[in-house]
Amino acid sequence: MFFHIILERNMQLHPRHFGSRLRDKLVSKLIKEVEGTCSGRHGFVVAIMGIEHVGKGLIRDGTGFVTFPVKYKCVVFRPFKGEILEAVVTMVNKMGFFAETGPVQVFVSNHLIPDDMEFQSGDTPNYITSDGSVKIQKDSEVRLKIIGTRVDATEIFCIGTIKDDFLGVISDPGAAA
Repeated sequence: MFFHIILERNMQLHPRHFGSRLRDKLVSKLIKEVEGTCSGRHGFVVAIMGIEHVGKGLIRDGTGFVTFPVKYKCVVFRPFKGEILEAVVTMVNKMGFFAETGPVQVFVSNHLIPDDMEFQSGDTPNYITSDGSVKIQKDSEVRLKIIGTRVDATEIFCIGTIKDDFLGVISDPGAAA
């Protein structure tokens, strides 16, 4: 799920950047350092929407660098248990498959794939129904449900299922158009 939140970060700036464009340099450095990162507590920072406040700088002894406290608004993505997401399959093996939904990787175990689908190895490993009508392979788009998350300091891991109603393959790259 996506959230708008306000975060704070201490930014260090070299003295050569002091001047009329100091704020612009802080903003560009903040965007470069923060966008695309993950904090276990808040989730993945998708975009910085604006700067709320830049505090007074504190000169670091012996270096000349100045540390500025910066409050900024951003959009974060944090998956939750029970959430339905659309994802792209990145790898298929006999244990299940991995799929990506934005920056999050989700593993779907073969126990969480419908019973009528079975694994087929070969050039392109896949799960296929007995009648051949539905196939899950690399680059397939699937709708899945998050049934578990594990949060580390800098990463979020998810376990998903496609065994419920209205979950499963959305589009198959191997199907004829």
